[in-house]
Amino acid sequence: MHMLAIRTILVVAALCASVSLLHAEVRILASPGGEVGPFIELFDKVRASGERVVIDGPCLSACTLVLSMVPNDRICVTRRAVLGFHAARSIDRRGRLYAEPEASEAVLEAYPPPVRGWIIRRGGLTSRLLLLRGRELAAIYPRCR
Repeated sequence: MHMLAIRTILVVAALCASVSLLHAEVRILASPGGEVGPFIELFDKVRASGERVVIDGPCLSACTLVLSMVPNDRICVTRRAVLGFHAARSIDRRGRLYAEPEASEAVLEAYPPPVRGWIIRRGGLTSRLLLLRGRELAAIYPRCR
């Protein structure tokens, strides 16, 4: 193959790669939550990468930390998106759950004001799961295009 043709192919390949990077996204399809640490690490990397986050299914518990860590203008929701919030809790060595009121307050304060207000209007973060979806969610975050 001619050297100019090889160089052209490489330039086109690099251009295509950079265009796809511009449209990079993280899609949350279903997350039940879990330990906070891995979510903080993941969303810290997403924030630094510039990627957009598409919430396209349940994002529960620790998954909702994405709202505190990724800029609002890089988050969108689909019709399937559901955000689930509850008070912070830990598990002791015997497997018993116990409340973490200070952590719950810190998490609540870290959420963007519209989300925080929605949670407060529903009684705050408790052991009960609060689900934000549908029109109420679309009033806070834009629909994905």
